[in-house]
Amino acid sequence: MNDRDARVSLEIRSRITQEGRLELSLAEVTRPAPGEDEVLVRVEAAPINPSDMGLLFGPADMRTAKQSGSAERPVVTAEIPPGLLKAASARVGESLPVGNEGAGVVVEAGSSAAAQALLGKTVGMIGGGMYTQLRGLKAAMCLELPAGTTPAEGASCFVNPLTALGMVSTMKLEGHSALVHTAAASNLGQMLNKLCLEDGIPLVNIVRREEQARILEEIGAVHVCDSSAPDFEDRLTDALIATGATLAFDATGGGKLAGQILACMERALNASSKEYSRYGSTTHKQVYIYGGLDRSPTVFDRSFGMAWGIGGWLLTPFLQKIGFAAGQALRERVVRGIKTTFASHYTDEVSLAEALSLEAIARYGKQATGQKFLINPNKSS
Repeated sequence: MNDRDARVSLEIRSRITQEGRLELSLAEVTRPAPGEDEVLVRVEAAPINPSDMGLLFGPADMRTAKQSGSAERPVVTAEIPPGLLKAASARVGESLPVGNEGAGVVVEAGSSAAAQALLGKTVGMIGGGMYTQLRGLKAAMCLELPAGTTPAEGASCFVNPLTALGMVSTMKLEGHSALVHTAAASNLGQMLNKLCLEDGIPLVNIVRREEQARILEEIGAVHVCDSSAPDFEDRLTDALIATGATLAFDATGGGKLAGQILACMERALNASSKEYSRYGSTTHKQVYIYGGLDRSPTVFDRSFGMAWGIGGWLLTPFLQKIGFAAGQALRERVVRGIKTTFASHYTDEVSLAEALSLEAIARYGKQATGQKFLINPNKSS
């Protein structure tokens, strides 16, 4: 076998056809030899995050999904509602690799000192296209993991940990002193809770079910509010009075939750106000939407004065904003807490082919709390 054969890799691809149909398949690609500052990594773990599913499925209605091909090379197709195809027109006909982050072992390295230092090491990676058996990338895009760390333990060392740290950093940069987080029993939510407890930052956790509240309470969460409870707004207001939180990160996006948070923040601020103002509190209240668990319109009942804001928040623009040195400091903290504060847990490990089975898609597509899939591209089906 020559070097070219050794660099042949299977990877998951997502494509939207000219006919308006999503097509998921496995493509065979040949990786080039690493350049001077590059490495070639055998990928052994890559999580399926909500952000990955946005690219993987696009606007397709996965209830229409059908599977063909073979067990080793499955092909999944699904219909895209006509009204949603226009929004995805830029990617029609493009075969796109998927997977934001992952981890594996460096099997080949370029000639630079930075690349050679990673040879044989287990590394975490970010940069897209991680649902693949081999991934070539710049050495600077790799994070060397501590000795004894498995690829599975390091697979989620970028997106969720850096998002949690980014939320705390945003809080500090914008002059807030406490946080609110929705869908808080998720892997990310549990990380954020541990981080805030570690740093002494008051955190209000919002969940959608009582069993999710118990998950957080078992790991030490102080303020947990169930949005399905009849007294939700009263309990949220009490938690906001106790913490003074005026900044929220909302993973749901749609519905009325963001507006409820702003309204309860206003009520909490007015509870300590000594005089009435028809314009409401002058303290700025901010909600950042960073996810889309609820695809319905975002609804506001304007009962929170005039000092408020709503916007979008994404990790990559945040890291670009704070610069390389500050971002590197956050990455170093992740490494220190990879098995504690920033540990991820998975319920299922699947191969590339298994990830394209209708059964698996139906399960991880629900984005259910407590259920997280890990792809091992070099696992036999």
